[in-house]
Amino acid sequence: MPFSSLKLDPTLLKAVKELGFTRPTPIQGEAIPPALEGRDILACAMTGSGKTAAFLPPILHHLIGKSRRTTRALILAPTRELAAQILEDLNELAVHTPVTAAAVFGGVGMGPQEHAFRSGVDVMIATPGRLLDHFRQPYARLSGVEFLVLDEADRMLDMGFLPDIRRVLRHLPAKRQTMCFSATIPPPIVALTREILRNPALIQLERKSAPAVGITQAVYPVSRELKSALLVALLRRGEIKEALTFTRTKHRANRLAAYLLKEGIETERIHGNRSQAQRTEALAGFKRGKYRVLVATDIAARGIDVVALGHVVNFDVPAVPEDYIHRVGRTARAEATGDAFTFVSQEEEGDLRAIERAVGKRLPRVTLPDFDYNAKPEGRFEIPLEERIAAIRVKKAEDRARAKAKAERREAHHSGSPPAPVSRSGAPVARGGPPRGRGGRPRGHRPR
Repeated sequence: MPFSSLKLDPTLLKAVKELGFTRPTPIQGEAIPPALEGRDILACAMTGSGKTAAFLPPILHHLIGKSRRTTRALILAPTRELAAQILEDLNELAVHTPVTAAAVFGGVGMGPQEHAFRSGVDVMIATPGRLLDHFRQPYARLSGVEFLVLDEADRMLDMGFLPDIRRVLRHLPAKRQTMCFSATIPPPIVALTREILRNPALIQLERKSAPAVGITQAVYPVSRELKSALLVALLRRGEIKEALTFTRTKHRANRLAAYLLKEGIETERIHGNRSQAQRTEALAGFKRGKYRVLVATDIAARGIDVVALGHVVNFDVPAVPEDYIHRVGRTARAEATGDAFTFVSQEEEGDLRAIERAVGKRLPRVTLPDFDYNAKPEGRFEIPLEERIAAIRVKKAEDRARAKAKAERREAHHSGSPPAPVSRSGAPVARGGPPRGRGGRPRGHRPR
């Protein structure tokens, strides 16, 4: 079935054609027709199936003929990255229409977002937490919403957003079209959808713990200390052209990015300790080819959509099989192809076996020819957690000592007594005048 057979506004079909899409994906083909009819939707589809383009076209189709300056559609997303990606996709689809949109999420100033409320953009894409922040202000009213989308509903559940979603719903009209999209539908999502959906069209495309078709998966057994060297070798030999690379922790993401930069490989990182501006620039730079490697924690596993992303590298094996599915789902999107490489140390074999049980097959083991798997690492890739904690404690103790000494000096100043001298460590030293010699004269004093 071609896109042209769907009863979409000609301006949308023109944009779809310009974007190079000819046939809808299964989720798009099943969701768009009932959505155009105004039905509520409950859709379960895996990451990378093209569900964003399943709910955006019907909404845009209905908004084209509407009067402006009223927000009529609200899309809730779990992460800033996903919200930004949906906005980008929407702008591409709406390029020939008068429809306006804005993203509302944390990590950036609220001023432009307030303007979006006051001007009444047609579509608002928001994370629940930041949206609730705005609802505390009198300008934040969404009484005109006719369309509501919950995207990545299971992810919002995992992140603890379910109470926030319920609070958001209190600010919306009861009469609306609601569409819920999720990779899985656990019991709490079932309970929520029963409350908010009316006779929904049920679309079940879930494949239990199965990466998208088109993903070539391979496992590289390697010691933990040589993972970074192996990644560099694969990059230099052309086995990997560009890669979205996942680590378990923010610390390891920082260490890996620093190592790759030292080796002359353009790299950026994205994780929860980076500001929104830094995360946005990193993703944008990776998309346009400025960075060859984007190192990320699982915060980026959903919501990153890079056209023709060739490689995903699991630098660390995820502890949860579902995270593996979402990670590798960043490649081979929308029926494209891609490679997913997983570096597995001996300590991670247990997690790998759990993933293999979940996907229902043993993943092939691969070794890189001429790579010295017995090489001695140049240095420690990661400082052990115990050492990092000890260093933090020492620094905090020094900070407390300096703060105490500063307070004592301030108190002494206000009381009129001279402040106690302070050593370089921040500890006060004993008062006293210059050392005196025999006769009570200061040492070094010469009688005239």
